[in-house]
Amino acid sequence: MTKIKRNAALLAASAAVLSLTAPLAATASTPAASDTPPAKAEPLDWQPCQGGGIDPRQECATVKVPLDYADPRGKQIGIAVSRIPSENPAARRGALLLIPGGPGGSGIDNPSGKGQKLPQAVRDAYDLIGFDPRGLGRSTPVSCGLDHADLATSRLRPWPAADGSITENMSAAQRLSDACARNGGELLRHISTANEARDLDRVRAALGERKISAWGVSYGTYVGAVYSQLFPHRTDRVVLDSNDDPDPTRVSRAWLAGHEQGVEDTFPEFAKWASKPGNPNRLAKTAAEVRPLFLRLAAELDREPIPWPGANPEELNGNVLRQTMLNALDDPDDFTGLAELMRAARKGTVPPVPQAPPEQVLQNAVAVGSAVLCNDIEWPRSAGAYAKEVAASRSKYPLTAGMPRNAMLCAAWPYRPKEAPVRITDSGPSNILLVQNERDPVAPIAGALNLRKALGKRAIMVTLDSTGHDAYLDNGNACGDRTVSHYLATGERPARDTYCA
Repeated sequence: MTKIKRNAALLAASAAVLSLTAPLAATASTPAASDTPPAKAEPLDWQPCQGGGIDPRQECATVKVPLDYADPRGKQIGIAVSRIPSENPAARRGALLLIPGGPGGSGIDNPSGKGQKLPQAVRDAYDLIGFDPRGLGRSTPVSCGLDHADLATSRLRPWPAADGSITENMSAAQRLSDACARNGGELLRHISTANEARDLDRVRAALGERKISAWGVSYGTYVGAVYSQLFPHRTDRVVLDSNDDPDPTRVSRAWLAGHEQGVEDTFPEFAKWASKPGNPNRLAKTAAEVRPLFLRLAAELDREPIPWPGANPEELNGNVLRQTMLNALDDPDDFTGLAELMRAARKGTVPPVPQAPPEQVLQNAVAVGSAVLCNDIEWPRSAGAYAKEVAASRSKYPLTAGMPRNAMLCAAWPYRPKEAPVRITDSGPSNILLVQNERDPVAPIAGALNLRKALGKRAIMVTLDSTGHDAYLDNGNACGDRTVSHYLATGERPARDTYCA
């Protein structure tokens, strides 16, 4: 997923009392989740894609899918899809879905973007297929119509107040949820991971493919795992990259909770970089000094924010610094931006305001991300449950200041989940390859190991001695890239779980 979409969307949710959600943690068994084929798909009407900066070969079309899979012949919505055909029809094997992250990440232009990083053998073997998930972008869209101030990433992520209070977080949860209920319409209730997986099977059928391959990244790994669980015999070669914890009792609450350890795993790499001699943005003489420097600076900004006209919010406070840190740890290329912000703040100044996506794009991404997080599983409603978790988290993981255990808008979501989360199991073909960086702040290795355990004999895992989010062809290493590319091109995986130094 792109950095812009990742920062605009809500990536995860907070942890709380599992007994409140345990009754939902069964394997999904609705008729819509079965392996029964959908009605015969109509041929797709491929047309040139609109917009700039895309490969001229990329074509676009729309697949009609049910708004509600419990009423498959009822109201239909559109799923925007795109493709760049195989570059060597004689070597073509099938279609490769490029599943974006988020939730709330667009994938319609992935064939022109990340798809062109794929080696020639893979681009020869597959039509590259992108799409915008239901509710997003060029698919039938949705919006919560939030106030501009509530679109700030540091507001959407549930950072507690400087003293650890979550009162404002609970108020924000109610305010944002009320706006979604007021403005989101019927579609908002039907946006979920399971429905995205069902949409993808409609896309597969519309493409005329008996089976389909996939490369899912970040939240896209959970989508890919759910698709592989609901439609196991329609999968060909599946790569899951930077993997989310599939715990069916917590779902996205486990993803956000994982940021605690993920940041602890990754921050030392920033500290080494920020103390390296010759670095023009050097912050300290030794790596050991960087962590206390960051914590002191965040605390100072909690007490005395620096005005930042034009930003959202219009001040550099402790939580904006913490959010910037979380974003920067995603990609070592972004370490410079965090260091520059810290250097400016130490001088009592701010850098230029970062360019933000258009507000309409943010509104759309936030609505879709929120709907997935809140519709996939029911959240605790008690402020006390969150407050207890936040206090413990702040004490043990000061870098993340309690945010990973706090209440997001799902704490006041107006709807109940329509079905249980899908339980990922080892039932199905052995055709999944997991690729995972050891140091990933957003999708830490502990969650990836839980997915590996759940998939059992279906999967092989490649762990990389690398830092950052999005491993394959991005923040991984040459060994990992070779391993994944070889699997996509030939179907050959390592014989067992392996490590790429």
